[in-house]
Amino acid sequence: MNEKLIMVPGPTNVPERVMRAMTKPMISHRSSEFRRLYESIAENMRYLFQTEGDIYVLTASGTGGVECVVGNVVNPGDKIIVPVFGLFSERLKEAIVRRGGRPIITQTRWGAAPKADEIKEVVESEEDVKAIAIVYNETSTGVTVRDLPEIGRIADENDMLLIVDAVSILGGDDLPVDKWNIDICVSASQKCLACPPGLALFSISEKAWETIETVQRPFYFDIKTMRRFGERSETPFTPAIPLFYALDEALKMIREEGLKRRFSRHRICSEAFYEAIEALGLKIFPEEPVRSQTVITFRKPEKIDGVTLRSRMNKDYDVVISGGAGRIRDETLRIGCMGIISERETIITVNALENVLKDLGYETESSGVEAARRRLRDLE
Repeated sequence: MNEKLIMVPGPTNVPERVMRAMTKPMISHRSSEFRRLYESIAENMRYLFQTEGDIYVLTASGTGGVECVVGNVVNPGDKIIVPVFGLFSERLKEAIVRRGGRPIITQTRWGAAPKADEIKEVVESEEDVKAIAIVYNETSTGVTVRDLPEIGRIADENDMLLIVDAVSILGGDDLPVDKWNIDICVSASQKCLACPPGLALFSISEKAWETIETVQRPFYFDIKTMRRFGERSETPFTPAIPLFYALDEALKMIREEGLKRRFSRHRICSEAFYEAIEALGLKIFPEEPVRSQTVITFRKPEKIDGVTLRSRMNKDYDVVISGGAGRIRDETLRIGCMGIISERETIITVNALENVLKDLGYETESSGVEAARRRLRDLE
């Protein structure tokens, strides 16, 4: 079986250096060796989140991380503003509902992003709102909320918490948690960090702790317990130690590259994808100002079956891309532009897409590969 190039919106391709880290000998999670590992991860996570606040790693998926955060902030009856503009923002709303919260929903067309002034109107019209909970990068539509800094200012000025789901973007685009007044930011290991799946990561502000103290918290997902154990560089329960080793190595690689260079790399590769897709005559799904640089979502060509296209890319070129999600499942295709993304992965993916489209009878006058190459000249 040939090695596949995994170009879905997570999990992503994992560097050999990170994979090797998981083969280190097992240690006790109550040992000095683990405490050193914990402290190394914590230091580099603060760099990644751009925060001086508390950070934690939980053995769970990104969805588990979101549920953990909601369970530690929301009491039954709490009013939480939730902009809904895709599948994962719908899931965030559902997590709040199941906790007994009362989501105040702002609806935005799929393919567009919620605006700060829309949220401000809701803040001014509603009383006793506890928090704003928002998905920064909507994985189903390929939309990034570019108004997030202003939304953070609105939350801060109105003494509300700002909870951010950054599962598919942290490490692939700028997200200065402290500067943008984000009280709780949650992400996951398997996307822009280029690490295997299984870990949720999050940061907590001092302001958020005041709320957490007042909530009837879950047992396994109790962040207050995590804080108590974290003070001695331990986790409350047995973590996935091989994944902690992998995360430690992935974070070191991020630190070595530097956030500025990493974000620039993701941006240029995403622009290469967008220009290639448009050169092929295909339509980008999200509006241009809010296009994500980590998830590329575009409409499949008419008269071309998306499942067949993806299957042929996989079988003939060993390139795996994703179908659509949610209500646009049958209309769109998605490419993950995250983690170790570089000229190599971008060109291989565009070449596979272009050739399979031709094989399926799709005609185009321009070359997607050439369009991508022109944009990739700006890579360092």
